[in-house]
Amino acid sequence: MTTTRVDILDRSVEKAHVWLNDLAEELGTEDRHQAYRVLRAFLHALRDHLSVDETAQLSAQLPVFVRGVFCEGWDPSREHARDIDSFLMSIVGEAGLAGETEASFAATAASRVLRSHVSAGEGDSVLHALPQHLRELLSADDK
Repeated sequence: MTTTRVDILDRSVEKAHVWLNDLAEELGTEDRHQAYRVLRAFLHALRDHLSVDETAQLSAQLPVFVRGVFCEGWDPSREHARDIDSFLMSIVGEAGLAGETEASFAATAASRVLRSHVSAGEGDSVLHALPQHLRELLSADDK
C-alpha cells in the first residue's frame, strides 16, 4: 500500500505544533501535553462566550486541526453563562488546573498565542465581542 501525503494536512499539523510550542513557551513549560490541555480548554471557553457568527468568523482563520479542537463538542444552540467565573472555571475543569489564578494566567497566555496567529482585525473583533471583564483579562498584557 502506498501512502500519499496530503499537503494541507501536513501544513495543518505543523501549524498546530507551532501553536502548542508558542503556548508552552508562554506558559513557561516544556510539557506539550499541558499546552494542549490549556489550548483546548481556552478555545472551548472562548467559543462558548462568543456569538455563533463570531465563532464562525474566528474558526475560519484557524488551522484545520486547531479548528477541529475549537469546534469539538460545540452545541451552538446551548446558552452559556458569560461571566468571568464560568469562563475561568471551565478552563480549570477542562485543563486540570489548580484554580482560577492558574486559569487566568493560562487564558492570558493562550489569548496572546491566538492573537499572534490570527489577523489583527479578527483578534480585535474577538476581544470586542466579549464582555468587558473578559476583554480586560484577555488583553491584560496589551496595556
